[in-house]
Amino acid sequence: MPFVEVTLPDELLSEFEQLVDEEFVTEEQAVEELLSMGIDAYNVEVVDESEPGDDFMDGAENNLFDTASDPGGLDDDTL
Repeated sequence: MPFVEVTLPDELLSEFEQLVDEEFVTEEQAVEELLSMGIDAYNVEVVDESEPGDDFMDGAENNLFDTASDPGGLDDDTL
């Protein structure tokens, strides 16, 4: 089994030691399970990040500032 050395801040080390005392038999078991859980959580594939109304909102935002033509028909106003 490979050997890995990790430097942890004191607070994180104390949290890890407390977790080992409460939940695991050995430090090795704790490290193995916590790393496995972290890797599994990291490898979660996101299917769709957009929300249902995003396409509608993008279209609406693109149309808000379309001022290529006379927006209020100012040329058609007569006094």
